[in-house]
Order: sequence, then structure tokens, then C-alpha cells
Amino acid sequence: MSSPTPPTPPSAPTPSTPSSRPAPSELHKFIFEGLPVRGMLVRLDESWKELLGRRKEPLAAPVRGLLGQMTAAGVLMQANIKFNGALVFQVMGDGPLKLAVVEVQPDMSFRSTAKTREDVPDGATLQQMLNVHGQGRCAITLDPKDRLPGQQPYQGVVPLSGPTGQPLEKLSDVLQHYMRQSEQLETTLVLAANDDIAAGLLIQRLPIEGEGNLEADASSGVVREEMEEAYNRISMLASTLTAEELLTLDSDTILRRLFWEETVRRFDPQTPRFACTCSRERVGRMLLGLGRQEVDEILAELGGVEIGCEFCGNHYVYDPVDVGELFTDPQNQAPGSRQVQ
Repeated sequence: MSSPTPPTPPSAPTPSTPSSRPAPSELHKFIFEGLPVRGMLVRLDESWKELLGRRKEPLAAPVRGLLGQMTAAGVLMQANIKFNGALVFQVMGDGPLKLAVVEVQPDMSFRSTAKTREDVPDGATLQQMLNVHGQGRCAITLDPKDRLPGQQPYQGVVPLSGPTGQPLEKLSDVLQHYMRQSEQLETTLVLAANDDIAAGLLIQRLPIEGEGNLEADASSGVVREEMEEAYNRISMLASTLTAEELLTLDSDTILRRLFWEETVRRFDPQTPRFACTCSRERVGRMLLGLGRQEVDEILAELGGVEIGCEFCGNHYVYDPVDVGELFTDPQNQAPGSRQVQ
């Protein structure tokens, strides 16, 4: 943890021209001294470009933008919780975009992809991509690494609409609504993405420590009001950040310009990275799950089985010999199996 950042007047010289070479991705956590407010800022540079570069077929520009915002938001949400497992963030609906999904592991490694039903026009909004007939949904799943027998992942689902049913046009609005419902914590999000950078800023109001013990104190109402005003002030400052600033300014500059009058304590940055969890072993288990008869039918029709990973673009090919070895491997046989080895 570094020492608190002293206030810096807005006129102080600050760099504003990004480097031409992609910078390492960074996640910065920080708190506001003496206030129940925390924040996080993520910038995915090299890792985001690597993710897009692995796709066999490029996504339409609006889908790339949405997926970038989702990826930045997924990293922020995973960093915001203490959870030993994968956070899976999905949006799905009834428009030309069928599904977009992001998976973030506890070590801040991530992967993401999207599937479309039909062409997505340039300039399409969130509603036009996913919520044409009001069927759009946002789902966040927490999948523990070490599940107990019978334990199911936790999942929260909200529509792509506000409390009164009005369609939400920004992903940040959808997630703020989700946070309010699931965590009952006021949250402010600013998200932006292009083909080079996916970035996000999260500001969240925390419960006042010992708030329950203040109930009997005549001054407790004043304390809560002051804390609420502090969050509202910081939230308003965060909301002034534009997409262009989020994508072009470095992290130090953004935090200094926004919160130069606040006492901000920053923690050592983390490095999110693109990483896919697919493997030949996992694909083999999937084929075993299909069963020998179905896999043999695919072999008879196509001469081989080829599985492509939607996240990283890797292809896994199984010829008849590979399939035979897979289904006759003793390690893949159930106890007491009578299959000839």
C-alpha cells in the first residue's frame, strides 16, 4: 500500500497523450480516507487487443464495444468481492446479439466472447442489440472453485430495464441497477471500450462501520447524512469522466483530475490478463459426455471431430484413432465397466 496521495490542483501538468505501444493492463484499487467510499479503475490494453486478435471472425463494432465494456466491468466486479471462484457475467436477449459472456477468475485472468443471430448494424444500441421485445436479461453467476456436494453456483438475474420498466440504454445503468438490488449498495460505474482499450471506473458507497450501534445516538443521523453527502459528491465527480478521457488518459491522470481535493489512498496495482481455460483434456471430457455412439456418428459423417474454442480460437481435432483411445482409456471407464480394453 502506498501513502495517501496529496491533493493536486487541476492546473498541475499532467500527461494526456497515450503511448503508441500498448501498455500492460492495470487494475487500481483505492479508498477515500475517513469516508465509507471505495473505488477501482481498470484499463485493459494488451490483454484486450490479444482477446480480439484471437477471434477467427471479427465482431461488429457495436458488439466489440459492448463486450469490451462487459470485460472491464467483469474485472471490476470480481475485484470487488472476496470469492474463490469464477465470476461469469452474461447478457442475453431477443435481438441480433444472442449472447455475450465474460468469465473472470480470482487471479484476474479473464476471457470473453459473443454470439450473434444476424448482422448487427453500425451504431446499434444496447436495446437494439439485446432487448428488442423486452426479453433482454443480465445474469451474474458466482461459481465456487471447491463446490461442496450438491452446492449450486449463485446466480442473480435482472432485466435490461429499470425499476419502472423503462429500457436501459447503457450497460453501466444495468449493472448499477443490479448492484442496488443484489448488494443494496449504491454504485457508480463509467465504462468505455474501443478496439485498443477496454476500461472502467467503479465508485461504491460502503456501510458505515458500526452503523447499527449509532442508532441510539442522537448524532447518528447527522453522521449518516454527512457520509451520504460525501458519497454523492465523489459519485458526481466520477460521473463527469467522459468515455474519451477514460480511453485516452492514464490511470494516474484520471484519479488526480477527478479527486484532487480528496485524500485518496491507493493500493498496489494488479495486472489483469487474458487467459483461456480450454484444454484438450476438457474437450475430451465433453466428448465422453456425448457418448461413443454420437461421436462415432460424427466420425462417419465428417471423418473427424473438430472443436473450436469460442473464447481463444484454439482448435482441437480428434481423428478415429484419437476417439478410439479416448473411449478405451482405462482412466475414462466407470468402475466395473465391461468395455474391452
